Amino acid sequence: MQKTEEKYGAYVQILKEELVPAMRCTEPIALAYAAAKAREVLGEMPDKVVIEASGSIIKNVKSVIVPNTDHLKGIPAAATAGIIAGKAEKELEVIASVTPEDCAKMKEFLAQTPIEVKHVDNGLTFEIGVTVFSGESYARVRIVNYHTNIVLIEKNGEKLLEIKVEGENEEGLTDRSLLDMKSIWDFVNTVDIADIYDVLHRQIEYNTAISEEGLRGNYGANIGSVLLDMEGTNIRTRAKAKAAAGSDARMNGCELPVIINSGSGNQGMTCSLPVIEYAKDLKVSEEKLYRALALSNLVAIHQKTGIGRLSAYCGAVCAGAAAGTGIAYLCGGGYAEVTHTVVNALAITSGIVCDGAKASCAAKIAAAVDAGILGYNMYIRGQQFRAGDGIVTKGVDETIRNVGRLGKDGMKETNDEIISIMVHDRC
Repeated sequence: MQKTEEKYGAYVQILKEELVPAMRCTEPIALAYAAAKAREVLGEMPDKVVIEASGSIIKNVKSVIVPNTDHLKGIPAAATAGIIAGKAEKELEVIASVTPEDCAKMKEFLAQTPIEVKHVDNGLTFEIGVTVFSGESYARVRIVNYHTNIVLIEKNGEKLLEIKVEGENEEGLTDRSLLDMKSIWDFVNTVDIADIYDVLHRQIEYNTAISEEGLRGNYGANIGSVLLDMEGTNIRTRAKAKAAAGSDARMNGCELPVIINSGSGNQGMTCSLPVIEYAKDLKVSEEKLYRALALSNLVAIHQKTGIGRLSAYCGAVCAGAAAGTGIAYLCGGGYAEVTHTVVNALAITSGIVCDGAKASCAAKIAAAVDAGILGYNMYIRGQQFRAGDGIVTKGVDETIRNVGRLGKDGMKETNDEIISIMVHDRC
């Protein structure tokens, strides 16, 4: 693929747009970002807060610890963190610089300030609205479709910013419909590493650090450590354990940032950490590792494009299949090995549902990575799932489109039911 081609520039830009740093689970951070921006526009500390959130946002904020809050959990806590200590200009690192004094103020604010949470259903999967009040004054910020996409800023009836929302289209981002497996493969094998070095180097650095912390500490269900204790330290187990350990830490109190993919830190870690671990084991060159990571990240984004950022379809499935492609590439696989790895992996794990961000995400990640590795090993041993096997159809892109239909349209009712269960669960 030539640098002058449209897809070359688009693929470089897609990596830059998607592989960005974030503090832990991205939905609470997006909520904190909206709240920080609303407080900034209001110009003073609010005495009342109203939060509007779609069901999928509620699902992903309900059970996860908000970073830098001394283990506060839930929607009011996420908004409060943004109001008290948020720096809106830092976007998904909005609450990266929180002091102990800020944490004390958060607890006081939560105890003394009315905070109303409303479940809204405007036909958008990703919807956050935060309105902050001080006496008769108010400011409102609305985010839709992706984590930093502010479409409305309003103060005392005056609209300071208003962007028309066209359904769930992600305006302002590079066109993801330009992604296809053959073009991704061509890009990966021809890209000038200098064009993608910085973004992938940061992914290696950030995600490796939180994975190592997950194995050192005591986080959640410690899935990464359990895997190593149970299965030993062979490369397949280490690949699963490193990804799971990153999620262990991220979901359960670790303050380290991660580099996300498709709006998700879990997905960013899943499509990078197993590839990094295999690269170490195989002692490949730095260049080959970077090409493998570009492949894994773009394949994950390609799959998620059809599904959407939030769904009842577990994003780790896509990321695990993508990691399998990066591993296949590192092991010397060509286009046939890579594409069949994706199809095989999706056939194995496409039934896993997303029931929000929490400790068990690490176990799902381990299962998804295992499916990616198994998908590759099946093909090199002459085994594969064929067209007509469930949702598998002829052609890798067609199978990915089927998965997109399943995750976006077919699982809408499933998502609604999951949300209903979680909203009414008082445990």
